[in-house]
Amino acid sequence: MRFVLATANPDKAAEIEAVLTGSGLTLELLPRPESIPDVEETGLTLEDNARLKAVAVCEASGTPAIADDTGLEVDALGGAPGVRSARYAGPDATYADNVARLLDALADVPAPQRTARFTTVAVARWPKGLEVAAIGSVEGGIAETPRGSYGFGYDPVFTPTDGDGRTFAEMTAAEKHLLSHRGQAFRTLADGLLVVRQTEGK
Repeated sequence: MRFVLATANPDKAAEIEAVLTGSGLTLELLPRPESIPDVEETGLTLEDNARLKAVAVCEASGTPAIADDTGLEVDALGGAPGVRSARYAGPDATYADNVARLLDALADVPAPQRTARFTTVAVARWPKGLEVAAIGSVEGGIAETPRGSYGFGYDPVFTPTDGDGRTFAEMTAAEKHLLSHRGQAFRTLADGLLVVRQTEGK
């Protein structure tokens, strides 16, 4: 099975490949061609944006495509940053910029009220319109200061409820994948891709 990855973010691409190949699938993941620009994320939900990206890259490349969209929802902020997680501090924000804005917004919020969740929606799309989608979500909280040097994005401040008190950035990649939203979503997507492969083989 061959797919073009819609994301041009090398950190996300590495996680997606690690989870999918770790699920026992034999597949080839191709980088998005430079001729295909970023897809404008105009959807109102994570699923909308994941589908927009998957469809656009599939149609432009003529090859099956895989896309995802991820959002961090913080209860004390009314669900923000949500679908704007990657652009929370502005269109050209760095990971550090987004984390800094988040911690500033939560500066006066006590630990028990810093609850949050990470959600990923993953979509695989084929040129003839076949689609497989999956979702993964993990509950947790926002630490008062960044901790750890692994991962990316909000990982230094997100502590999963089912973990041992460490942030995602304090975990190895393998440890994070077992708990994370992206790990859940892409393991479920892998199950769907396996069904498609078995069906096509009949």
